[in-house]
Amino acid sequence: MGSKKSAVKKRRLASAAKSAKPVPIFVRLKTGRRVSTNPKRRHWRSKKLRAREKE
Repeated sequence: MGSKKSAVKKRRLASAAKSAKPVPIFVRLKTGRRVSTNPKRRHWRSKKLRAREKE
């Protein structure tokens, strides 16, 4: 992808990048390892985002 992105697309990509992180260690410890995985985790290569905006 090029560096010329609209503000809407940039915000969407930033939000997706933030949400694709693993569960923090303190959450695992606090819940006694009941919560260990993030079900919405996304890998950049295997699962793509839906494109809503025309480029």
